[in-house]
Amino acid sequence: MHVVLPDGKQLELAQGATALDAARAIGERLAGDAVAATANGELVDLMTPLPDGAAITLITKKNPADAAPLFRHSLGHVMSQAVGEYYRAKGYADDQIKRGVGPSIENGWYQDFDLPEPIKEEDLPEIEKVMRDIISRNLPFTRREITRAEGLAQFPHDPYKQELIAGLPEDEPITFYTQGDYTDLCRGPHFPSTGRLPGAFKLMSTSGAYWRGNEKNPILQRVYGVAFATQKELDEYLHALEEAKRRDHRKLGKELELFTIDPMVGKGLPLWLPNGTVLREELTAFLKEQQFKRGYQGVITPNIGNLDLYRTSGHYPYYAESQFNPIEVDEEQYMLKPMNCPHHVRIYGSKPRSYRDLPVRLAEFGTVYRYEQSGELNGLTRVRGFTQDDAHIFCRPDQLKREFLDVLDLTVLVLKTFGMTDVRFRVGTRDPESDKYVGDEANWTLAEKQIIEAVEEVGLPYTIEPGDAAFYGPKLDFVVKDVLGREWQLGTIQVDYNLPERFDISYVGEDGQDHRPIMIHRAPFGSVERFTGILIEHYAGDFPLWLAPRQIMIIPIADRHNDYAWQLRDELHAAGLRAEVDDSSNRMNAKVRTAELSKIPVMLIVGDKEQEGREVSVRERTPEGLKERKGVAFDDLRSELLTRYKTRA
Repeated sequence: MHVVLPDGKQLELAQGATALDAARAIGERLAGDAVAATANGELVDLMTPLPDGAAITLITKKNPADAAPLFRHSLGHVMSQAVGEYYRAKGYADDQIKRGVGPSIENGWYQDFDLPEPIKEEDLPEIEKVMRDIISRNLPFTRREITRAEGLAQFPHDPYKQELIAGLPEDEPITFYTQGDYTDLCRGPHFPSTGRLPGAFKLMSTSGAYWRGNEKNPILQRVYGVAFATQKELDEYLHALEEAKRRDHRKLGKELELFTIDPMVGKGLPLWLPNGTVLREELTAFLKEQQFKRGYQGVITPNIGNLDLYRTSGHYPYYAESQFNPIEVDEEQYMLKPMNCPHHVRIYGSKPRSYRDLPVRLAEFGTVYRYEQSGELNGLTRVRGFTQDDAHIFCRPDQLKREFLDVLDLTVLVLKTFGMTDVRFRVGTRDPESDKYVGDEANWTLAEKQIIEAVEEVGLPYTIEPGDAAFYGPKLDFVVKDVLGREWQLGTIQVDYNLPERFDISYVGEDGQDHRPIMIHRAPFGSVERFTGILIEHYAGDFPLWLAPRQIMIIPIADRHNDYAWQLRDELHAAGLRAEVDDSSNRMNAKVRTAELSKIPVMLIVGDKEQEGREVSVRERTPEGLKERKGVAFDDLRSELLTRYKTRA
């Protein structure tokens, strides 16, 4: 057999040769440095036989990050061995330690266990010590192909391995990997030995997981670990986790009194508190202003609709599993509104339209309801009732590109306003093999072409994701990376030829004949709840002045300054700024600290000097740190703050 090297040269090898054999054929030094390989673009270990004619690349210890999935999976086996040794040391027998699956995942791995007693958080550092001892033994990973009977005999007391082996295809080889006295059923691939594994790993947490994801099966204990090629990468990852905890919108939402979720109201149904309502209203006011400038008309639709409305649109039954069950009213069936678009179509169709009337742009902050599994709910970012900044544009074919580009411009403006500038653009197209899509194939092809042409016209880089379209049309999604490097799908623009057809809406053209409009669905925020949750974490609760629910705290140094403080508060309030006075009996430094913990952006300190000169001392929270100014004329400051508020600086 032969393999092809990266420079195009062919290497002749014995039949059944491995990547290690290929490395040795080139040189013993390379064989000593190699940790893994790719064969025809697929990551493989050094022990697996290569296919004849494979194009291979050897991965060495100089670039171990290229083999990250492989060393993470190998560390999962090391952890599994360590758990066995840890429990044996506690007096348990091997047949009391049963294991489910243990794949590598992003940044690490997990392994499921059925143990005689659960692993506690304080056990994790001890298991880590055993792992490091196993690594120091430099145990080789060996691969062995076995028969089904041999596999079943290896795990006589482990029902999970027995079930996995029994379910493997008859025509596929069964493989075991062994290091030291530990053997497990595994496809691989693995590192050459435990001693070659990076030491930059950490066991993170445990949780419960149903065997094979079925709630009728036993609950196993899942242990998670993370690993990186270098300690620097691990430290950066752990720092990012701590930063994510600090920014967690659920934690900040409670501390800043933005929202609450009350079990008596229901899971996934957030209640907006006064501070959160201010934040939400500032967001909606900003977008409404932009929409007004661009010729949108506001509409309001009910929170329920007749089931026939959603049958006609296709939302029911296409998305029946994500919707609440219909209810019966006066012998008719109704459903909580899952989408605003069918309602907007009916508004468009409520009167005759001429080609001169188009485009018609209907906008609504409309609340919709989706059924989400309890385990998937997460603060504001995954809820059951949420408000979309929804709009639908009904236009002629000759208007489509202009309208699409205007929506694209609006969405980019929205993201830029909130400092979300790391954006990638994803075109979701139809999967021709799927039956989830409705409508004429020619219209789908045309709509996909029009989206791509519009994106290319403004020079935006994009990727195409087949199968990611809505059931009624292709779309452009805006995928935003936040300050922690996490990606979120926020705004979306969809081109739809199908709902106008399904609802039989039209306009009278210049020729006096009926024509079908094209529909654009758009939502720059996506969901107000989700956008707010992401925004809280993006800013870590330190909102700019215009967004901050509590903008200004006036702090009198002594009780004799209270009247002056309240006078300033009233003047700021009359100007439209949100100002408060802390006239508590606390000392000034304690008042400042309280305002800082509440993340109030501007603090005004007033004492004798300030009162005499109608001045204030300013302490302002900025991204660069605390900024202080003394002896600032109050009238000048009020004008400055008002300008910043109105311009959303």
